[in-house]
Amino acid sequence: MEFFLDTANVDEIRALIPTGLVDGVTTNPSLIAKSGRDMVENISEICALTNGPVSAEVTAMDAQGMIKEGEFLRTIAPNICIKVPLTMDGLRATYELTGNGHPVNVTLCFSANQALLAAKAGATYISPFIGRIDDTGADGMELISEIRAIYDNFPELNTKILAASIRTVLHVKDSALMGADVATIPANILSALAKHPLTDKGLAAFMADWESTGQSILPQ
Repeated sequence: MEFFLDTANVDEIRALIPTGLVDGVTTNPSLIAKSGRDMVENISEICALTNGPVSAEVTAMDAQGMIKEGEFLRTIAPNICIKVPLTMDGLRATYELTGNGHPVNVTLCFSANQALLAAKAGATYISPFIGRIDDTGADGMELISEIRAIYDNFPELNTKILAASIRTVLHVKDSALMGADVATIPANILSALAKHPLTDKGLAAFMADWESTGQSILPQ
């Protein structure tokens, strides 16, 4: 499973890149607004930090506007992945952009039917929003399972499932169990994946026993 960081905060990305756990980055207009920075400068700096795909989202609502914005976004850096909304105009833009060799992340997916349409349009990634589905009282993981089953039924569909709107470590685990190809994760959730109280307890015991020996691994 690939891990993308869901953030436009360059400091968060820079801090986690050395772990080797970051395969790419996803942004959206809300994250760009939260950064308070110029969009092109922000995205350009993010692209310089990783060789993986960096999703940058269009804001046009019509297909031709999305295509023009997407083509411009691709000039920022070669690892830009154009992000478009799951609307009929978004699907039309996806078909043309991917046909011209541009990777596209289709976002705001809330049903298996939508995911099927995105795959038929040639989407590189489909982004089902787990957390927002959970907010409605439904089960976001059921959507991941449905999409995985549909895509597996038709091997000619090459779209990767990118689990999005992840809010807990359980979302990450369950997405992996359901067969999502990618999870895009906030920095705090990615860091929390490494934490367990029994790890902390065991490490404290090991260190106390080691200190009692008075030894040092490295020569003094």
